[in-house]
Amino acid sequence: MKHLLIALVLLLSQLLSVADAYAGDACVEQHVAPHKVAAAAQTALLAVAALDKADAPVALIARVGTDLSKHGLVYSHAGFAVRDHAHGRWTVVHLLNECGSDRSSLYAQGLVNFFSDDLVNQDLRIVWFKPDVAKRLAERIKQMPRHSLHHPRYNLIARPGSRDYQNSTAWIVETMASALAGHDFYDRATAYTFARSDGFVPDIIHIPYSKRVLGGLFSANTVFTDHPVATRLSGDYPVVTVRSIFHYLDKAGYIERQREWRDGELQVRIGPA
Repeated sequence: MKHLLIALVLLLSQLLSVADAYAGDACVEQHVAPHKVAAAAQTALLAVAALDKADAPVALIARVGTDLSKHGLVYSHAGFAVRDHAHGRWTVVHLLNECGSDRSSLYAQGLVNFFSDDLVNQDLRIVWFKPDVAKRLAERIKQMPRHSLHHPRYNLIARPGSRDYQNSTAWIVETMASALAGHDFYDRATAYTFARSDGFVPDIIHIPYSKRVLGGLFSANTVFTDHPVATRLSGDYPVVTVRSIFHYLDKAGYIERQREWRDGELQVRIGPA
């Protein structure tokens, strides 16, 4: 029965457009290799089984899209897995960079597409919120696209709290804060201010000045001038990462439970984020 489900998911995935899966790449038409779609389908089945068993309206789901191990990080991207969304039973709502440009959009994707984005591997972590937090967050997400707190100007290393740029993880923190505060926070600055007062602390990512200048790190979706001169000279950039989001939720006591799969195997202990 399990193999039949995988086959059905694979067939459906091949019939769906995969354009969304490459929203962060160079906008060249590409086809996902069948074995990668099969791997994504297997991960999606693991996620669906866990999400159905938990029976919560929303959860935070993370993937490994980029190798960030040199920065001590594992998960590079996350989104909200929403139950009974207008686009499907379990739909991931997340922010994606458009084709390596300086723009972004919000996407609502099925789980197979979410894990088909030419990922480093199929490792997965799901974090479930405390029931009251999950209820408020689900209600907030279902208001979208109204009050989405989305800023279309994208910066991969966006300064936390920046009014001019946003990246996918900053959007997650601001969206969570707008729900956690219990108030109608419809502007990003107020939401992020609440997150900081509530205990959120961004990560520090070190990018040496020499590497930035000589290493070809300039691109449309990476804006160093979003940070003050002192930061650029030191090379220590505060950035919202998936790890910093997990730490915030754990420290603030907002996590009900979490599960992690490495190489398709459920971990007894949750590993580094």
